[in-house]
Amino acid sequence: MADKRRRFGSIRKRESGRYQVRYPGPDGLLRSAPDTFVRKSDAERFLTMIEAQMMRGEWVDPVRTEIRLKDYAERWITQRPNLRPRTVALYRWTLTKHITPYLGGVPLGKLSTALVREWRANLLTDGVSVSGAAKAYRLLRAVLMTAVNEDELLRKNPCRISGADQERAAERPTLTLHEVFALVDEMPDRYRALVLVAAFGCLRWGEVAALQRKDVDLEAGVVRVRQSLVEVRGEPLTVGPPKSRAGRRQVTLPPAIVSAVADHLAAYVVDDPEAFVFTGSTGRLIWRGNFNQLVSWSDAVTKIGRRGLHFHDLRHTGNTLAASTGASLRDLMARMGHDSPAAALIYQHATSQSDRAIADALGAAIDKARPRQDPDDGAAGVGAVVS
Repeated sequence: MADKRRRFGSIRKRESGRYQVRYPGPDGLLRSAPDTFVRKSDAERFLTMIEAQMMRGEWVDPVRTEIRLKDYAERWITQRPNLRPRTVALYRWTLTKHITPYLGGVPLGKLSTALVREWRANLLTDGVSVSGAAKAYRLLRAVLMTAVNEDELLRKNPCRISGADQERAAERPTLTLHEVFALVDEMPDRYRALVLVAAFGCLRWGEVAALQRKDVDLEAGVVRVRQSLVEVRGEPLTVGPPKSRAGRRQVTLPPAIVSAVADHLAAYVVDDPEAFVFTGSTGRLIWRGNFNQLVSWSDAVTKIGRRGLHFHDLRHTGNTLAASTGASLRDLMARMGHDSPAAALIYQHATSQSDRAIADALGAAIDKARPRQDPDDGAAGVGAVVS
């Protein structure tokens, strides 16, 4: 029998003895609570909470939150503006591999922090690396943040697990100048300039692979980064915009590297502004995996004693070398092609650590060089050395 004394909503005791709740939405249509209640007092508290949410403008229509996470996330990826094809492919892979098998069938309204915590724990138990779990968590959090802020399907984001977004990835190695040139010596002549430009120009693979003759100004000693080679598994190579807005930039090369680029252009690139600078022997674009085979990359890095080195570590090396010159944060950001100062700060931090090591070494040398101070001679010490 329905409770007709209530000002908002109604409570009815069913034959099972449990209490059913119904209430009107802002549109006047009746909704039912997702569950029935053992006690009438629990049902009353639920109605009080729903009424308060409506009065504060915080109520979310439960019918709208019945959409499954899998469907909402796929729509989110499709409708996300300005995503690069490679990023779209990565998001879809992560969703299919790490999110959908566990949470794909759960309605948005049923997601909770406890459920997300259990999902992450299952990922790690199933052998997914901390880095992989962090990437999946960040994607899920971004999807649900849209559900909260833009679509207003959720009141709050259930991704609230401290530290779950942190990868703790191992620091990538850098090469010394000697090692860079040793690696170049192991490269076929056709690809030596490519390695030099990537290292000393701080270019990403896609950026250096997409350079055209018109992007190289030998007189000024610069290369202009206007585009990037896009590689998506199972699809043909395409050329698109750089990774970010700041990726469009002009990079000045050291004179010795400019000379190597000039020799490369003369030997391997036709006299056409549209010609790509670095290609295979047939003149076609090269993709990352093919390049590794063409130059026997694994053998080359093993010969110089840096087994496991990745091509991207050349950019890491260049960034570190640039930071060691004392360049400002703004200048480093411009050279690296970063919108955010976070990455540049990493290299500046490494440089400050090196500077501290230098200062400590100088301090040790001073301590060693200065005469022992007699307890009765307060004037002796560093002043006596430097005067």
